[in-house]
Amino acid sequence: MEHRKSIPSMVKDPKLIEKRRDQIIEAAVELFISKGFHKTTTREISRASGFSIGTLYEYIESKEDVLYLVCDAIHEGVEKGLKEVLVNGVSGAVMLKAAIKGFLRVMDEMQDRVLLIYQEIKSLPKEAMKYVLAKEEEITSFFEEILRRGREDGSLKIDEKYIKLMAHNIVVLGEMWTFRRWSLHKHYTLEEYMEMQTSLILRELTEE
Repeated sequence: MEHRKSIPSMVKDPKLIEKRRDQIIEAAVELFISKGFHKTTTREISRASGFSIGTLYEYIESKEDVLYLVCDAIHEGVEKGLKEVLVNGVSGAVMLKAAIKGFLRVMDEMQDRVLLIYQEIKSLPKEAMKYVLAKEEEITSFFEEILRRGREDGSLKIDEKYIKLMAHNIVVLGEMWTFRRWSLHKHYTLEEYMEMQTSLILRELTEE
């Protein structure tokens, strides 16, 4: 597993660092979405965050650090939401249904950030990009684990060869709620989208 990229800070209080970086993330997301990463200045980020440019540089070293923090915050949110459904004593099929719904809820809650990652990931330095992509693989692997559990307990019917592909399909269906929100959100509620996509996937994996 990739280790979190360490972003230096002049401040020693971990709670204050977390609080200030959350402020920076919230301000930066709005700016990056409205103006784009390259056209947004660190001075604009500091102003939108509510503190001076000098204070901003006590918590980050560059604008790329801000984008990295945004990416990391998204993956933390996704992982937290997904881990909550990994429980013992239920079938793989039951767990998969809960995981898909949990994933979609996180995608809905963090949709601006998710969209931003895919628009601007190319702007990250090489090492940070590798980290972010590795986190994407972890999310996909989470669904692979559930699919294998369902295959083993007999609640899901899927060839081992296609487990990775199905896991990617599920992740893309979740992200589609964000990528195509300009259309989907006009016609479906989140609950409707959840039910439809969950039914489609489980029908594919449970019918003979």
